[in-house]
Amino acid sequence: MAATEDESGRDLALFDFDGTLTTRETFPDFMRYAVARPRLIVGGVLLAPVVFGYRRGWLAGNPTRASIVQVGLRGVDAARLRAQGDAFARDVLPGVLRPDAMARLAWHRDRGDRIVVVSGGLDVYLAPWCAAQGVDLLCSVLAERDGRITGYAGAQCVGEEKVRRVRALCDPQAYAAIHAYGDTHEDQAMLAMAHHRTYRGQVVA
Repeated sequence: MAATEDESGRDLALFDFDGTLTTRETFPDFMRYAVARPRLIVGGVLLAPVVFGYRRGWLAGNPTRASIVQVGLRGVDAARLRAQGDAFARDVLPGVLRPDAMARLAWHRDRGDRIVVVSGGLDVYLAPWCAAQGVDLLCSVLAERDGRITGYAGAQCVGEEKVRRVRALCDPQAYAAIHAYGDTHEDQAMLAMAHHRTYRGQVVA
């Protein structure tokens, strides 16, 4: 949906989710929450070299997450997974939110700014959380076929993909100012497009 003339005078606030609005990464939390224990144990063994390579900096985040989703979620019942995502958003996410970051989100809401969560996290739990908050969402999406999860649908929403998604959603130039909040290198491209940048809770030039 493109921005309209009604956006003139409003600001645009772009929030990363994991580590920015939360105290930790929620993708691993959701995998432990949603994946059946036997599959979780087997997957832990199969993915050990991948996780080791990621932690040592030998493997990038995108292929690491793609491998985890394939091993953990491929073939699972999509309706059941989305129900688990609803429950995770309701019961787990409130306990890992950063009070200061949520206060900042509320500040933007009170000002009437347009708020968009732009995250590499999964739609199954971010969509219900953002809907409850009344904010827009751009994130990584899971694909399904015949009611079963098949993996990621398209590109993961990280790095330059965050900027592409924002520009597809709206015209950034239609807003009076852009605020961006992030905490990792995967947020740098989004931060670069903003007039006001906050990285790991600190305002940066």
